[in-house]
Amino acid sequence: MASPQCCANPPTLSPAGGEGKVVDSFGGIKAYVAGGQDSKAAVVLISDIFGFEAPNLRKVADKVASFGYFVVVPDFLHGDPYKPEDADRPIQVWIKEHAPQKAFEEAKPVIAALKEQGVSSVGAAGYCWGAKVVAELAKANEIQAAVMSHPSFVTVDDIKEVKCPIAVLGAETDRTSPPELVKQFEQVLSSNSEIGYFVKIFPGVSHGWTVRYDSDDAAAVKSAEEALTDMTNWFNKNLK
Repeated sequence: MASPQCCANPPTLSPAGGEGKVVDSFGGIKAYVAGGQDSKAAVVLISDIFGFEAPNLRKVADKVASFGYFVVVPDFLHGDPYKPEDADRPIQVWIKEHAPQKAFEEAKPVIAALKEQGVSSVGAAGYCWGAKVVAELAKANEIQAAVMSHPSFVTVDDIKEVKCPIAVLGAETDRTSPPELVKQFEQVLSSNSEIGYFVKIFPGVSHGWTVRYDSDDAAAVKSAEEALTDMTNWFNKNLK
């Protein structure tokens, strides 16, 4: 379920942000792309409810690209990110129009376009809402590695069906995916010897900390950077 934490600390969106570029259609969907198109390994980053124009998300994309990946950040929200100030569309209304299952279906042509480009291994990382999309991709064997940061809507049953190496990065303070639930995910993964996994609960942080931090808060920046390092290490281990 989407908790108030899902909607906290909304970013100031920046359509022109990042070192990469926005393309009108990648696999049929508008996207931010970064990195070399000749790379054999690619990462699809899936946003939270605030969408693909979030500056910190694009910083993550640029950083992942710097490790040699071609990175795609699709606009699965189709120019309609959640707006906390819109009283007519509270999160309960907005989410009905933006089901993660819909984005999962739209992600398949994106992955197909990567394969057509010559990519041989694809990873996906999702934040909050986007983590549920990643879970669906991991269950469907669409990707070779997965990372979920402070997931929303992801269940133990989802984790039981994962078919690729997966990392779960949780927050100490998270009403959406509390540490108790993340530990249940870990128990499920530990009982499946065929699936590689990495589970970590970050102390002193709240839901959304990896992409919705205050850049003036040194401790928050450090935790977000640590999560980014864990994610890139996971992809380096499983995609290269």
